[in-house]
Amino acid sequence: MHAVVCVKQVPDTTDVRIDPVTNTLVREGVPSILNPYDTHACEEAVRLKERYGGSVTVVTMGPPQAAEALRDCIAMGADRAILISDRAFAGSDTLATSYAVWGAVNHAAEEFGPVDLVLCGKQAIDGDTAQVGPGVARRLNWPQVSYCLRVVELDVEGGKMICERRLEKGVETLEAPLPCVLTVVEEMNEVRYSALPNLVRAIKYMPDSWGVKELGIDPERCGLKGSPTAVARVFAPPERDYYQLERHWAKAKTVLRVQ
Repeated sequence: MHAVVCVKQVPDTTDVRIDPVTNTLVREGVPSILNPYDTHACEEAVRLKERYGGSVTVVTMGPPQAAEALRDCIAMGADRAILISDRAFAGSDTLATSYAVWGAVNHAAEEFGPVDLVLCGKQAIDGDTAQVGPGVARRLNWPQVSYCLRVVELDVEGGKMICERRLEKGVETLEAPLPCVLTVVEEMNEVRYSALPNLVRAIKYMPDSWGVKELGIDPERCGLKGSPTAVARVFAPPERDYYQLERHWAKAKTVLRVQ
């Protein structure tokens, strides 16, 4: 089994800044973390490797500092990590991002063997769009299981898997053919503490860096040029007057009692 995990380094939500000119997130000098949902995707890939054998490749797109997120994944037990970094990727929306990640998955298959599973967190906490995982699945022309809650069985030789996905009113059990793309929820597993050998390896680990040339993709479909959507305006919503809301609620309860 060869699993590719797509992760993202995101700004710590306690310190988010927006560039007033480009309306994009300012990442330089801002504390960053591995997207919490992606930690569960990486954890599940490592657990599947432990159950069925194989290897785990982690991919992220971002500036050089995003290598720290990859080292976190190496510490969790991933076998290798790839940083997709190129000036051509700057300003990518979800469409352009999924295009670049699609190129990385294809190149990983060429370099490290056919890919059976692609795992992503259900969404990133900075954009909250939940579009990149499905976008990668569409470009790969693979089936997709969103909000995956549990992998019940994985049969690589038989080319199928059985898994559970979370729905609004319950849990659905389904069978999906391989290769497949999963977007996972946080209830899928509990992230374990990293083993000491993995921590030591992560400290010294230097991920490979792939750009447009290595991926063999069209630079016109990357970055701002390849992004049909743009942020027109960024603003903070007005603060709510919670005292006023409490007064309205107290008045409503009084009216209900009278009736």
